Amino acid sequence: MDTIKAAVCHSFGAPLVVEDIAIRAPEGREVEVTLDAVAICHSDISYLDGNWGGSLPAVYGHEAAGRVTGLGDQVRGVSVGDPVVVTLIRACQTCPSCASGSPVTCETPYDGDQGPIRTAEGGRLHQAMATGGFAERVVVDHSQVVRIPDDMAMDVASLLACGVITGVGAAVNAAHIRPGQVVVVIGAGGVGLNAIQGARIAGASRIIAVDMNEGKLDTAIEFGATHGVLATDEAPWKAARLVAGRGADAVLVTVGALPAYDAAPRYLAPGGKVVMVGMPHSGGMSRYEPVILAALGQGMVGSKMGDVVIQRDIPWMIDLYQQGRLKLDELISGRWRLDQINEAIADTRAGAARRNVILFDRN
Repeated sequence: MDTIKAAVCHSFGAPLVVEDIAIRAPEGREVEVTLDAVAICHSDISYLDGNWGGSLPAVYGHEAAGRVTGLGDQVRGVSVGDPVVVTLIRACQTCPSCASGSPVTCETPYDGDQGPIRTAEGGRLHQAMATGGFAERVVVDHSQVVRIPDDMAMDVASLLACGVITGVGAAVNAAHIRPGQVVVVIGAGGVGLNAIQGARIAGASRIIAVDMNEGKLDTAIEFGATHGVLATDEAPWKAARLVAGRGADAVLVTVGALPAYDAAPRYLAPGGKVVMVGMPHSGGMSRYEPVILAALGQGMVGSKMGDVVIQRDIPWMIDLYQQGRLKLDELISGRWRLDQINEAIADTRAGAARRNVILFDRN
């Protein structure tokens, strides 16, 4: 076992503690990646707040990028020294979901308590979301990594591990947006901005961003929204219909706020559908009137991680980025050191950040 630095959660709701932990070498299908960057996602914050439960102590973090520094004896297709994105999408590649092309819903469970990390004293340490990216190194299944170009900045690349693929994928893979359609995106945070980009790339004629913050609506316009509507208006769905001339073919809910889910069907045109992306707290309940959805042929569908196949979709998104058609650099709000992670989390909580990224000092 080697010793590395990691930000450890010992108690839900408490600050993370940067301390030494132990990590073993990769085995079998596993890959060791020495990280250059890891972004902070709101899902990490929900977990460390205890909103979804989980095992403690734990290392969170799941939007990472770095270079391969070790390989198990069954790994093929990646080599030591390769720059890679590290995702939380761990796929067994043999279960019904994986075999049908949906690795994000892999049915083979992973026990993070039995993962490659331990406390410095050898005790249990949970590898959260099969990644544990708030650490100098990770050991993950080879299905979780995707090679990236040698000259791609690692802080930018880390965003492709979750926020970007979730938003763009929700628009393209889950909503199946077609040219000329009307799209509403509720929430103009990190994932929402990428859902807007996905709708723009897919050719939507009207992309209406809905948010409680007027400044975020201005940012949404920069990322491709054609209009912005304040969620604090008395009936924002009426304003959205007014600017589009009709209801929406797709409504993408990218925040975990229950009022957003309650309101989402009101934006729909006949035949439209709500795509549920944002993650409310466990036990949260939303209300809607099913007779209207049935009468108008509308629907609701969940989208996990943008329904992506990372080996297919991340290279495609990198190509779009290189062409200047997908904004990534503009998503980064701040860059922080590992010992500043609690300040970076506090800044993310404040709501204005698109994505804060932790950079690791390799020296």
